[in-house]
Amino acid sequence: MTHPLLDKHRSTLDGALQAIASRSFWSPYSEMPSPRAYGETAADDGKQAFESHLGKDFVLDQPGQLAGDAGWYDKEVSPYGAELNVRYPVCEPEALVQAGLAAMKGWQAVGAEGRTGICLEILARLNAQSFEIAHSVMMTSGQGWMMAFQAGGPHAQDRGLEAVTYAWREQSFVPKETVWEKPQGKNPALVMKKHYEVVGRGVGLVIGCATFPTWNTYPGVFATLSTGNAVIIKPHSNSLLPAAITVRTIRAVLAENGIDPNLVSLCVAPQRNVTQDLARHPSVKSIDFTGSNGFGNWLIDKCRQAQVYAELAGVNNILIESTDSYKAMLGNLAFTLSLYSGQMCTTTQAIMVPAGGIDTDEGHKSYDDVCADLAKAVERFLSKPEVAHAVLGAIQSDDTLARINAANAGEYGRVVLAATALDNPAFPKATVRTPVLLACDASDEAAYMEERFGPVSFIVKVADANAGIALSERLTTEHGALTVGLYSTKQDVIDAMTEATWRGKVALSINLTGGVFVNQSAAFSDYHGTGGNPAANASYSDSAFVANRFRVVQRRYHV
Repeated sequence: MTHPLLDKHRSTLDGALQAIASRSFWSPYSEMPSPRAYGETAADDGKQAFESHLGKDFVLDQPGQLAGDAGWYDKEVSPYGAELNVRYPVCEPEALVQAGLAAMKGWQAVGAEGRTGICLEILARLNAQSFEIAHSVMMTSGQGWMMAFQAGGPHAQDRGLEAVTYAWREQSFVPKETVWEKPQGKNPALVMKKHYEVVGRGVGLVIGCATFPTWNTYPGVFATLSTGNAVIIKPHSNSLLPAAITVRTIRAVLAENGIDPNLVSLCVAPQRNVTQDLARHPSVKSIDFTGSNGFGNWLIDKCRQAQVYAELAGVNNILIESTDSYKAMLGNLAFTLSLYSGQMCTTTQAIMVPAGGIDTDEGHKSYDDVCADLAKAVERFLSKPEVAHAVLGAIQSDDTLARINAANAGEYGRVVLAATALDNPAFPKATVRTPVLLACDASDEAAYMEERFGPVSFIVKVADANAGIALSERLTTEHGALTVGLYSTKQDVIDAMTEATWRGKVALSINLTGGVFVNQSAAFSDYHGTGGNPAANASYSDSAFVANRFRVVQRRYHV
């Protein structure tokens, strides 16, 4: 008899299993904030639920909360300048670890079927809260509303479901028991009964980022949870609310199903040393991290007791060799560079153009023509304030703003398009900037050959297409990349870039001119990262992302 929640959500699991096998479009969670999908009152209810958190204590009833004011953190700041004033519980990390370990026994007892069913129920609950979560993501990350709803809600839930699906598939390959019989010729056969138990490795630590507090967190949370482990979610100190809402929902579903809710907890730790000590705890056996190379590599080097799944910085790049859709290409690139002010791990930073220019359906275009035309395309795309604010959102951190100012001052290269400040009438205190485009030669490596996170992109002059392909491969293998793009009408160029991305182990997008952009990644179809270059040592999602989070322990005896 299977777990009732697995029966309840069987169609969702079956659809997800089919999707990861076919890699075709599929999602059980609507990406459109439509009343038909979420209910007539969902939008208002979600906004009210979000507003109900403001100015209040977010109580989670976790163990080890510090006494007095030390037990609360309230320094979360919105990039939109809105007053949040939410206080979050600060708990002793050791108490969270020990409580999580104690809860794992009951979690193991429900088996893979129970864990999968409960995780599917959690995701369904989170989907019903998509409007509440979207407002929390928007106001803490600076994303525009539609991106916050889609990436923060259903798309993040898709990625969580994807991890649960891979985890179920890998665990379901392990039989619960078998009778082993070895013939012995004329002698009686050797007969043994063998039992196989899927056991979680220990506590999983999931360290969130400021810009995508759910999309970059749910894969690790659900991969770890569904394979039998406790989870401690340590969000960025400026993107706490989406994580707190998520933890509250998970704990509620666990409790409803007889599981100790301390299996999942929120760790509020603004000081890096607290996170470092927790990451090195001997009971922490997996760490999921999205963020800087410095801290990511520290985790990989210093936390040898744990398997670290890290998404780090990279230099995403595009080569423009030729095109038969020049205007559409420029429009696609303008959207790519503008979306969420370039504050995405997949946004293109280096755009390589041959020194001799490119052939297009509008005639030959020189390198300078491409620079000028791309700048005009960005300006045209953002010319309507309502479009600009919906797409750009707000600048999330002061560090990103400093990079924009440095680029505007010409510190990294010749300014082709300067970033400008925009006033958002709905959020007068928001920090909004348009993209800055810089021109440089391929030899100016100090300028473009490191990640400059935010709306800062370089149009790099390369000798020719072959030099551009070689530079793309070098950027990927030496500095990492999650996305590479190519525009070319020549099959030999496409083939050469394809082989270069095989060697560099990076996803390639070819001649995107429509409604798909290089910095977008679709769950169940696109592998986000390959784990094969310095930008990430894991992929969202594949079997390798889940299989090392559990162990199979057997027992046997003679029959």
